[in-house]
Amino acid sequence: MPPIGETLRQARMRHELDIADVETRTKIRAKYLRALENEEFAVLPGPTTVRSFIRTYAELLGLDPHTLVEQYRAQYDDHEESEVQPVAAPTRGGERRERRERRPPPSGRNGGPSPLALIGGTVLVVLVALAVIGLIGGEDEEGKEGKEKARSEAQRTETTRGERPRRGPRRRRPARRKVATLNVAPSVPTYVCVDTGPGTKILFEGTLESARRFRAKRVRLNLGKTSAKLTANGRAVALEPSPTPVGYDVTPSSVKSLPAGRRPCA
Repeated sequence: MPPIGETLRQARMRHELDIADVETRTKIRAKYLRALENEEFAVLPGPTTVRSFIRTYAELLGLDPHTLVEQYRAQYDDHEESEVQPVAAPTRGGERRERRERRPPPSGRNGGPSPLALIGGTVLVVLVALAVIGLIGGEDEEGKEGKEKARSEAQRTETTRGERPRRGPRRRRPARRKVATLNVAPSVPTYVCVDTGPGTKILFEGTLESARRFRAKRVRLNLGKTSAKLTANGRAVALEPSPTPVGYDVTPSSVKSLPAGRRPCA
């Protein structure tokens, strides 16, 4: 596999672009572009910025940004470990339960219900009939007691109705927001990575060319550059023009910035 810097340099020369043209289009400073082509990654602020600049540069030149970023991680940034979530094996109890559920019900020799089932059904019918008779007899007595209690309660209500002050209508408290919303509207194609918290599944990763909305109990954002309009929970988030990536952690009640090492896909 050719070096990362050589791949970027050759692609730029094929497109007949100079460093100044690339700087204008990507908003990345010329000295950082030269450092990428010379593979002087120590000149850049950090690994997260290097990966973001590689993605932006590769997208402009029509290269596959994922391949170049993975090559950089393998050769220069081998401290990250992918998180593997173990898959729980089915327990023996669950397998036994499934086997029991799959067993056909017992039946007679001719395919009809067994004699035990007929006897059990008859006993059940008799018990239900006795229970209904008992309930009907008890309901008569309970009905009389219930009527007497209702009359006494009505009399108490009539006597105390004029003494109690009337209360005004209760005010409903505004419902608290339970879901965080984040709108990302890029002005130019921009790298975006979104998840719902550390160790969760990535909702979106790639170059965003049009506005997109994300909804969850928690939304974390890694934005490749600030050439976009952000709206969190219905309020605009102020962004200063910069080619440096930014990150935010949005919950229904707050919007906080994320440091470079804690952003999704970082």
